Amino acid sequence: MDRRKAHLVTVEKGDEKIETVISKIEAYRPVGGSRSKTRWGPQDVVQDSKYTERRKHQMKRYFEVLAAKIKDAEAIAIYGPGAVGFKFAEYLEKDHKSLREKVKCVEKADSMTANQVKALVRDFFVSGSL
Repeated sequence: MDRRKAHLVTVEKGDEKIETVISKIEAYRPVGGSRSKTRWGPQDVVQDSKYTERRKHQMKRYFEVLAAKIKDAEAIAIYGPGAVGFKFAEYLEKDHKSLREKVKCVEKADSMTANQVKALVRDFFVSGSL
């Protein structure tokens, strides 16, 4: 999982199914910060706090959608290239303790294709790494 999308892989009876959940988190591209035409004139300031607050709410909505989709899982493994996986685990700890108890691992992993994700999950759950 990352901030753009999460691949939810379900393993049942040795068969994997994959579902992709796309987040609606906007890319942070501040606009503004222009300079005055006079030498020591005023500058426009970009309000970083506005973007940060909006991203925080978008991230929470993304995590809520993911939590709703995995609510019936028996065991959960979270992989991702950045810190979003760890933030999701923290979110589960705070807001969904019953789901957090099902998390077996939270690890960093490079960006992968859908087949690589399936193989990683299959190896973790089917080969007995639980």
